[in-house]
Amino acid sequence: MMTRFLVAALLAAAAAPALSQPGPAPAPPPATSAEFVPVAIDTSAGRIVVALDKTHAPVTTANFLRYVDAHRYDGETIYRAMHQPGGGAGDGLIQGGITSDARKLYPPIKHEPTSETGLHNVAGAISLANAGPGTARADFFILASDIPALDSTADDAGFAVFGHVVEGMDVVKKILASPVSETKGTGAMKGQMLEPPVKIVKAARVNP
Repeated sequence: MMTRFLVAALLAAAAAPALSQPGPAPAPPPATSAEFVPVAIDTSAGRIVVALDKTHAPVTTANFLRYVDAHRYDGETIYRAMHQPGGGAGDGLIQGGITSDARKLYPPIKHEPTSETGLHNVAGAISLANAGPGTARADFFILASDIPALDSTADDAGFAVFGHVVEGMDVVKKILASPVSETKGTGAMKGQMLEPPVKIVKAARVNP
């Protein structure tokens, strides 16, 4: 649980500088190439389909697929909606993962910074949450808007992007706009915890 709060603090701290780095988001590549693995995240708010980039982020993609194939996300939740400070109502990110039982977690993985993968924390990107390089496990977030401050820099390892949304951005926006508790959460997460959380009914690969 402490790791999750640390992740929240890092995300919240990184979000503010993003407003000083405007610019159009590059169009995401298509999901039809062999380098992508499509995964459907079926939630109580609707379906989100992400195309995972196994070519540019092989370690992070393999880690996410390990949880998917073992059905460890099934029954978990998207529990957080973070609005980007100073942004519009649809700017920010949603975060989910495994909160029910720590025994469902696999060991942390090697960090794949955006400076190495060439991927970026732009609208529609899916990234793995972390509390520092080498700590990422199962929690992930999906960006509803560009937050370039979450990319790696010379002084900050940032967060590993490993794919992009190809279906269901309307669901991402819907979850971001869902009610949050004014009292739940600790530190940077206070006021960002969804009330109620959105259930992940099932996460599975999409057959071609």
